[in-house]
Amino acid sequence: MNQLANKNWTPLHDQLHKTLRQRKLLPENQRILIAVSGGQDSITLTKLLLDLQSKWGWYLAIAHCDHRWRPDSEANANYVKKLATNWQLPFFLAVADQVYQSEAEARKWRYQTLSKIALESNCPYIVTGHTASDRAETLLYNLIRGSGTDGLQALTWQRPLTENSSLLLIRPLLEITRSQTGDFCQKQKIGIWEDSTNQDLRYARNRIRLELFPMLRQFNPQAELALAQTAEILSAEVDYLENETEKLLEKVTKIDTDIDNLNISELESQQVKYINRLVLREVPLALQRRVIRRILQKVLPIHPNFSHIEKLTNLIDAPNRSQTDPFPGGAIAKVRHPWILLV
Repeated sequence: MNQLANKNWTPLHDQLHKTLRQRKLLPENQRILIAVSGGQDSITLTKLLLDLQSKWGWYLAIAHCDHRWRPDSEANANYVKKLATNWQLPFFLAVADQVYQSEAEARKWRYQTLSKIALESNCPYIVTGHTASDRAETLLYNLIRGSGTDGLQALTWQRPLTENSSLLLIRPLLEITRSQTGDFCQKQKIGIWEDSTNQDLRYARNRIRLELFPMLRQFNPQAELALAQTAEILSAEVDYLENETEKLLEKVTKIDTDIDNLNISELESQQVKYINRLVLREVPLALQRRVIRRILQKVLPIHPNFSHIEKLTNLIDAPNRSQTDPFPGGAIAKVRHPWILLV
């Protein structure tokens, strides 16, 4: 594409083009399904990809998920369909068969639906319009809830759409803010569908966006980008720690040392989890906590919180025969040196 000859080429086109090259997010000549809500972020993403299409040789299609949350949701879907028609892109519409009561349930349905559409249309890549602003909001939201670094890394550039899926979810706009997508749509004279629920302060994310961010910008006008960059740094660190945790987990749970202190019933029980204290003592606290959390995730009926992890971590150096009070679900941790038993 001759950028100088294209009067519609903007700094955002240039930025996205470079991001895709540097991060190798969307290979050339691939089939791509774009999840489009009709808001400014997904509309900007679609227009940018459409303008870059001749350079990259992609096949592009649009998918819209109607959650039936709002009285105007059908009109919203028709608007996105009209845009797809105007841009000569294939359009897929999915309408929820029930009104989901939580964002988590709706998200699960949406990703399952997108997965089905992508498989049926032979699109291995699904792209969404999440921006640096969304990444900053997610970081703050998780921080307020007491999340660890895994939560603070927030949205990542790519991941499998669902567990054990060959489909990749790609977020190409994570270096672009919501104000930039708004300016882009305005300058390109592209209409957007305003979602009335985005102004509803009953939702925590809306309060972060509408009330907290304006205050943060008084301290740093680029607060959203700064927070998004922090999430990017944390993402790389989490990847490293997860790789180390995986290697350590195998050593910690492998029974290959003296087991004289374990009785026959404990050895034969399939319900007992064994944790090698000697191995854990040799690693930093950060890795101890990560390994303990991974083990507790397999044992507890709920997601382990900080107090659960600390309770088990404290047994690494506790006297022999120490034990904890019950965890949720009734499991108890006991010290049978050199092991911690979860029974």
